[in-house]
Amino acid sequence: MFKGSMVAIVTPFKNGKIDEKRLKALVKFHIENNTSALVPCGTTGESATLSWAEHERVIEVVIEASEKRIPVIAGTGSNSTEEAVMLTKQAAKSGASATLHVSPYYNRPTQAGLYQHFKAVAECADIPVILYNIASRTGVNIEPETVARLAADCKNIVGIKEASGSLEQMSRIRALCHADFALIAGDDSLTLPVLAIGGTGVISVVANIVPKDVAHLIEAFEKGNLKKAQILHYKLLPLVKAMFIETNPIPVKTAMGLLKLCEPDLRLPMCAMSAENVEKLKKALKDYGLTQKE
Repeated sequence: MFKGSMVAIVTPFKNGKIDEKRLKALVKFHIENNTSALVPCGTTGESATLSWAEHERVIEVVIEASEKRIPVIAGTGSNSTEEAVMLTKQAAKSGASATLHVSPYYNRPTQAGLYQHFKAVAECADIPVILYNIASRTGVNIEPETVARLAADCKNIVGIKEASGSLEQMSRIRALCHADFALIAGDDSLTLPVLAIGGTGVISVVANIVPKDVAHLIEAFEKGNLKKAQILHYKLLPLVKAMFIETNPIPVKTAMGLLKLCEPDLRLPMCAMSAENVEKLKKALKDYGLTQKE
């Protein structure tokens, strides 16, 4: 279930509210373009600025629109264990296939605290849980030994989205955890290297605009066509770089606005991209062969 090109889907806004019609259209777009799973309410989905009611509604809309054609991995993480439990129970009730849990941010728990937090989440509902390690945003790294302990002790902790940027750390996770534990790339630029060390796929930002190419890269690798996978890796690399010239999801939402996939609206403290970087983004889209629409 947790493999291939899984998109960290944006939350489209219009006039300050969730654009449910466009969100449903994006779900359809991904299903038609070989995306393996939908991941709403992650970092790219601006979960930090959604109210609880909006958070739950986004997950419900994605589940309803997917019509069980592909899995929905709902982002239900929080720096409050109580809130993470509440959101997880609600996602399970709504019919999510699994939940994604960022490590608690700002409060910087110890490894023992991380273990207890994720264990409490895993025990609150009978639904698969995927850990999400991104110390650059949260301020704390989930150490491989902690991941392995959770994988061994909690049968429904089934994988990790690894965005540490360290292939050495990811290799240690792969070596320490049982064979069925899913190692998922959290950085688009590392999709192919992570597959090479035993990863199952990527939770992707760039797949919001080029889902078919990300899916084809992983498919080529799985079929043993390393040359084709490498070609797609190097083709995607400049576009991936452009997706992070400012804080995610500013560039990808701006690109989606240029491509008329959704409005480029963001919620403060995320703000419009600088004019200089918009020009860089436009060039990256053009060089990739993506046509901006009037």
